[in-house]
Amino acid sequence: MTRWIGLVLCVLLAMPVAAPAAPAGKVVIAQGVDPTTLDIMNQQETPASVVGRHIFEMLVERDQNLKLVPALAAELPKLVSPQVWEVKLRRGVKFHNGEDFTSESVKFSLERAKDSKMRASSNFRPIDRVEIVDPYTVRVHTSKPWPIFAVMMNAPQTAMYPPKAYAGKESAEISKNPIGTGPYKFVRWSKDEEIVLEANPSYWRGAARIKSVVFRPIPDDAVRVAALQNGEVDVAVNIPPHLAAIIDKHPKIFLSTAPSIRTIQLMFYTHQYDKDNKLVGSYQGPSADKRIRQAIASAIDVDEIIKGVLDGKGQRVATMLPSFHFGYDPSLKPPKQDLARTKKLLAEAGFPSGLELTVHGPQGRYVRDKEVLEAVAGQLTKAGFKVTVRTYEFVNYLNNMVYVHRAGPVWLIGWGQGSLDAEGIYVPLFRSGNLLSNYHNPDFDRMVDEAQTIMDDKKRLEQYHRINKLWLDDQAAVPLYQQIDLYGASRRLNWKSRSDELIKAYDMSLKEGS
Repeated sequence: MTRWIGLVLCVLLAMPVAAPAAPAGKVVIAQGVDPTTLDIMNQQETPASVVGRHIFEMLVERDQNLKLVPALAAELPKLVSPQVWEVKLRRGVKFHNGEDFTSESVKFSLERAKDSKMRASSNFRPIDRVEIVDPYTVRVHTSKPWPIFAVMMNAPQTAMYPPKAYAGKESAEISKNPIGTGPYKFVRWSKDEEIVLEANPSYWRGAARIKSVVFRPIPDDAVRVAALQNGEVDVAVNIPPHLAAIIDKHPKIFLSTAPSIRTIQLMFYTHQYDKDNKLVGSYQGPSADKRIRQAIASAIDVDEIIKGVLDGKGQRVATMLPSFHFGYDPSLKPPKQDLARTKKLLAEAGFPSGLELTVHGPQGRYVRDKEVLEAVAGQLTKAGFKVTVRTYEFVNYLNNMVYVHRAGPVWLIGWGQGSLDAEGIYVPLFRSGNLLSNYHNPDFDRMVDEAQTIMDDKKRLEQYHRINKLWLDDQAAVPLYQQIDLYGASRRLNWKSRSDELIKAYDMSLKEGS
């Protein structure tokens, strides 16, 4: 018997081990808009991040359950002193151009991320310098204690870049030739038509199962859904809520939903900033008056919008912090519409007969964004405002309105931040001097700056609860709802949506026979 077992083992050992199947097939993903850039460090929009995360990787990432886990870091960053974080790096990783990923890559990338020329640089101001300890260990020194360093290393703007290839390169050049360590390599970008990626056969986790991934921008909801139904695309974002049940019962496609980290809100100009994000002075428009901001908030019936425009696919929020964000305060409740208060506030502000108001927003970026804005305008009109609605293609909206501080007095935006921390909302959107901020309150700035340095989680949470109340009292914005993300997908795919809006082709596979 022993002899036969030995013979069988010899035969088994001599048999070739089956190699993982080579990447095969193509998946087409339809987003609502094209990215503004593929220099993933130099942007603050999810469509660019979704594409970019296929090409680039960060030191850490969030898994399907939004738990923070190591990525290009071999383990999660460790705090070695109040202002020093140590990061051990994964070995044997190469960029798509053959460069090795080392400590030099981290130093180059993080120092570029905090460069004031980058659109999200303000998010990384606490980074002082990066010290190379050895080829696979760095120490990041911060200018002050920074409790969320580790979670911010998941931000797409901290993508690891190849220092030799990108030294001295401008953002426009990097956007045309993105080189990362990720599961997919860049092939081509035909602006407003398609972005084509191909599986990286040398990816450190193993090659992806899908060979080719194509991103197509389709702003119109009906056209995007038709393309999904016709088999022209395999995944479509922002399914109109009233079509959700139809798609879910379709023989060739299915519906995948997730409560989003994103909230939708109306933003106000209280102050004016110049092109360099420097404070010029108070905004010369109605939203500079707190009573007008409060009147607008009191005029809106968000529940009616969720029911009538979103077919119930939305969740009321009191602030811009959904429940899984650090800083969330369950004691705060969303306000109800109060038209009597609106009328009283308008009269007190000197507009008893009503007020002319322009509201700006995107079209095709968020679920029924134009329709939501029109519904808001309708409610404001009934409350005594004379409203003009202006909507824009998203890239145009960002580049020619939002980024240059020309979207006042009221503008709509959705905001979802992967840090899942209040800092990721309050600093980029409301802290003075930042790209997206058109608000100024010295007490708010001081409190946010203090919160950024509190290392004790209990005390930091208490500070953000105080900030929440100040923000609400000053009516810095009007939070509308937490988005429920609706995706349509081909039944030939194995795939499930995520709450952080990332669409990862690496996690997809084609069903047998597809």
